[in-house]
Amino acid sequence: MIDHAYLEKALSTGRPPNLTRSWSEGRALTNVLLTIGAWIVALLGSVPLVSVLYMLIVEGGSRLSLALLTELPPAGFEEGGGFGNAIVGTLVMVGIAAAISIPIGVLAAVYLSELGPNSKLGRTARFLAKVLTGFPSILAGVFVFTVVVLATGTYSATAGGISLAILMLPTVVLTSEEALKMVPQKMKDAALGMGCTRTQMIWKVVLPTALPGILTGVMLGVARVAGESAPLLFTALFSNYWLSRLNEPTASLSILIYNFSSMPFENQIQLAWAASLVLVLIVLVFNVLSRLLGRPKY
Repeated sequence: MIDHAYLEKALSTGRPPNLTRSWSEGRALTNVLLTIGAWIVALLGSVPLVSVLYMLIVEGGSRLSLALLTELPPAGFEEGGGFGNAIVGTLVMVGIAAAISIPIGVLAAVYLSELGPNSKLGRTARFLAKVLTGFPSILAGVFVFTVVVLATGTYSATAGGISLAILMLPTVVLTSEEALKMVPQKMKDAALGMGCTRTQMIWKVVLPTALPGILTGVMLGVARVAGESAPLLFTALFSNYWLSRLNEPTASLSILIYNFSSMPFENQIQLAWAASLVLVLIVLVFNVLSRLLGRPKY
């Protein structure tokens, strides 16, 4: 690297400066060492991820088939079978969670960023949302069990979706608030200057502009709750049958993995590996979608 004194001296003499990197300079050596250190840390951090993915592909990939995704779980001594009902149950409960948390989360984010960012209610809501990000998932299951399951008298997909919505809500609120704050103030002032009401400005300008960031937060929230198991143990339980209505026990991939991995039958253990791979792929798809939707449009 070249300092200002060297550059001024080179310009005063009329000779072009030497832009070749000098390894004798401390800053250049420090830059190289820190770069190498960052690569080493990144590679070490990727070892657990690559190991888990390799194990899932080796153990579970051999069992993947169309029948596996469309059949019901087998009984103890049976061979074959699948976990199609668990995939359907997982998607249904995640859908219920999204239907509950997205409208509430986006409306809360609008209030926190546009209507009352510095109000007492806004500061309290923002603090509670941050607290909920570290909320133990099993406590959400216990809460919904007390409020919904005991009140209705049955485990259900609805109760499971509500427990997942509690876990998904803070992610949607906080990421949506940050996305709304990124909308340039000049765009808001221009809309108000043209005669728009505050509601029209939020609905026609702020929300469409922040939509990619909001969708990113939604996808991250979905990816987080898709693999949850603790709250579903208290709310949805499990079922070996296809989901026929929302107010009955419902299968999910995470609970199927939990149940089958502890069984002494080789077939069920292999199904648990395959279900783990499918669950990881589902979470991976949502994470990739969040990256694509959050990419800035030029």
